[in-house]
Amino acid sequence: MSKVLASLVAVLALLAGFILGAAFGPSLFDSQAAEAPGGDPTAPAPTVVAASPIRDVAARALPSTVFIQASSQSGASTGTGLIFRADGYIVTNNHVIAEAADGGQVSVAFSDGTIMSAEIIGRTQDYDLAVLRVERDDLVPLPYADSDTVVVGDGVVAVGAPLGLTGTVTSGIVSALNRAVTAGSAGDISFINAIQTDAAINPGNSGGPLVNLAGQVIGINTAIAQPGGASSATGSIGLGFAIPSNQVARTAQQIIETGHATYPVIGVFLDRQHTGPGALVAADSPGQPAVNPGGPADQAGIRSGDLIIAIDGVPVMGSDEAIVTIRSNSPGDSVILTIERAGAQTDVELILGESEAN
Repeated sequence: MSKVLASLVAVLALLAGFILGAAFGPSLFDSQAAEAPGGDPTAPAPTVVAASPIRDVAARALPSTVFIQASSQSGASTGTGLIFRADGYIVTNNHVIAEAADGGQVSVAFSDGTIMSAEIIGRTQDYDLAVLRVERDDLVPLPYADSDTVVVGDGVVAVGAPLGLTGTVTSGIVSALNRAVTAGSAGDISFINAIQTDAAINPGNSGGPLVNLAGQVIGINTAIAQPGGASSATGSIGLGFAIPSNQVARTAQQIIETGHATYPVIGVFLDRQHTGPGALVAADSPGQPAVNPGGPADQAGIRSGDLIIAIDGVPVMGSDEAIVTIRSNSPGDSVILTIERAGAQTDVELILGESEAN
């Protein structure tokens, strides 16, 4: 598995209250061209534009993309969302609507100019996903691709509202897969097994779709990388990250059905201060064993001090990569951990447990 370069830091693409005056108006969704006076023989002939797959994808994706504003007494944030189901369900990033999670308000603007209040059905910081619902049953969702079949080099289109400019379309390619991205503050970290793209993604694109050239959603744009030392997202440097569509669909459906999400666990505490390759199972502490008694790792014979050097044959470079890789599976899945103990390596099979996401 590849690792995000140490000189970069993944930053959640938050929009800190910068909203254009016309952001909720329909004009930013609709391209408008000046018309020459009818019957004027001196008027220039219409430009003939060759067919473009990006143009076709944009025409399909824009009506299924929404602009979101979340507000509370303490502030406001904006971002993008994606229609998930025709009966009013919308998916976005948790960090887009977190401002309104405790008694605030969420407004959604559609491409037809309609603005509606939305209810937060559920959300999870762990996967940085949230589901909203509006009282509308005529929405048009985009089809979801199997993100496991995405290939580096595939063409993609990102749709969103960078800096409040709703209905913005950018294009690029899938530049890498399985990027272990951690984003957020120390107390609210999201672990993302991300699709990396060079399509321009800026603050405000959060929650919008990343679409392949067949018009299918392969992910939801979530984070961008910034040079080391940056404390907030300042703009695209060609390193954007999206939550894969399989994860989005699984988590969103779970939230719709139950109101919350879960994630898979192996039942150990990892030492996040460990600097070498692999993920080190932490030392026991008073009243808190590093391996949960009776948990999946305990049943598989894993001990404190074991070093996880690979998961399903893919090398692990650190604890964050181990967490991201495990969470890209589902509870109940079987995984093979390659463990190093006292200089010897062994493969251990375990069945992933389940924990409720924050």
